Amino acid sequence: MSKKFVDNGPMLNAYPDSMGGTLKDIVSVLSKKEFEDVFQSFYILPSIFNTDLDRGFSVIDYGINEELGSKEDIDALGDLGIDLKLDFILNHASVLSPQFQDLVKNGEKSKYADFFINWNKFWEGCGDMTPEGYIQPRQEYIKDMFFRKPGLPILMVRMPDGKDIPYWNTFYQEVQYKRPDAQDLMGVMDIQYLSAQRLSERVCKALDEGKKPSEIDFTGYEKYKDKTVDFLESGRRYLGQMDLNIKSDLVWEHYRNTLKSLSGYGARIVRLDAFAYAPKEPGKKNFLNEPDTWDVLEKVKKLADEFGVSLLPEIHASYSEKIYEVVANKGYMTYDFFLPGLLIYAIESKSGELLKKWAEEIQEKKIRVVNMLGCHDGIPLLDLKGILPEEDIQKMIDTIVGRGGFVKDLHGAKNMYYQVNATYYSALGEDDKKMLFARAIQMFMPGKPQVWYLDLFAGKNDHEAVKRAGAGGHKEINRTNLSLEDIEEAMKKDVVKKQLELLTFRNTNPAFGFDADLKVDVDGTVMTFAWTNGENKAVLKADFSDYSFEITT
Repeated sequence: MSKKFVDNGPMLNAYPDSMGGTLKDIVSVLSKKEFEDVFQSFYILPSIFNTDLDRGFSVIDYGINEELGSKEDIDALGDLGIDLKLDFILNHASVLSPQFQDLVKNGEKSKYADFFINWNKFWEGCGDMTPEGYIQPRQEYIKDMFFRKPGLPILMVRMPDGKDIPYWNTFYQEVQYKRPDAQDLMGVMDIQYLSAQRLSERVCKALDEGKKPSEIDFTGYEKYKDKTVDFLESGRRYLGQMDLNIKSDLVWEHYRNTLKSLSGYGARIVRLDAFAYAPKEPGKKNFLNEPDTWDVLEKVKKLADEFGVSLLPEIHASYSEKIYEVVANKGYMTYDFFLPGLLIYAIESKSGELLKKWAEEIQEKKIRVVNMLGCHDGIPLLDLKGILPEEDIQKMIDTIVGRGGFVKDLHGAKNMYYQVNATYYSALGEDDKKMLFARAIQMFMPGKPQVWYLDLFAGKNDHEAVKRAGAGGHKEINRTNLSLEDIEEAMKKDVVKKQLELLTFRNTNPAFGFDADLKVDVDGTVMTFAWTNGENKAVLKADFSDYSFEITT
């Protein structure tokens, strides 16, 4: 590949199976002549690791998922001159992780007994024990806490001695019970075959209806209840993401080993997922607990510095809270979660005034951002509070929903919007001109541009995927896996060809860079971006009245 001039060139964003089915397929696409000098970096989402849930964000271990990629595929990206951004899930690990499985097998004798957060030990002296076996914290201790799901964030875990111990579980959990047959029941109690057969049918039906073993109706079989329930509970299995105890030395050893592995894969940037949930103390917030959050981040940075990787903390907060500024002032890159919504607002209102204000703030405060249009999550809404009036946020929501999108509310509560799920192309009304206009502006906004693969190929809302995913599957609207044939067809479209041209220009023109100079002007409906870096110059004139634009050097 030819030399790249900029220090913040465009970054592809995709799952390892998003483009063809495997990472090797993605390498084959990026090896095409049309992709020469298009991308400087690749953010591979964490299903590239050994994971089980949440499309990769529940990590069993950080080994490469052999079904989707290999170290050779990662090395091939390096041969193309493409560096990596990879995820480090700081707050939690899968219940299938070797650490949690050792805990389930060995209980308090496990080496990893304090690797996860024992809920009752955490809240000792701060609440009352319930009949269910967990402490209910007193209100003064949890009034400022932020829970991602209804009820307390607990998973009851069966220990080898038969006791149920609650562990802190902020995100997903699922408890699975084996469906017993007659022989299973006969093996654990003195019961005749026909009775065992009929009881097993009743038990299986109740479990299929979502009942817990203790909730099953044992009328007529009362004498078999205790042993049946114990049999079911002793064999229960879990899926989920268990919070890590950052007070454990073994957790910090895990953190160091993880960063070493990611650096070994070629990561230049490590995204810290859900890092603001990690520090927890009774009576304090469990999300963005200050100053504990920043203390943890600084401690992780010292580990990252050992391996030469930059940290990108991921955090959603309203503009008015200025958390993005705090992160930047501490010397970290941060996400520009404001651009996706601000750009849609600017396009629909035909005005670049707010974009100008935001671009100038980034430059004046020397904030180093990764910006984007679409991504694996939705288009952020919560973040816009304070930079856009409420009525304009709602108007934008209505527009995108009218074009087939879905709103995700926080905690499922009404009027607590969090993000809107749609492809960016569909959010723009599947208008090629608007898509190219948006991409051109992204290329000239401050920061390192991250490009969601589906936006690049003008992907449309996938409502069938949402239906297949069932409840909570709204994000699948923007996660369609493309075949190599789909990509070949898409690359024939002007909207794709011209995006590739814009990306190549952004990647190779030396006028751009984190420390280059940017001037932004708005005159009526025309917005002008002028980048200069020494003798090099790049200018974009973008007209919101008809979504036309011109680039000069």
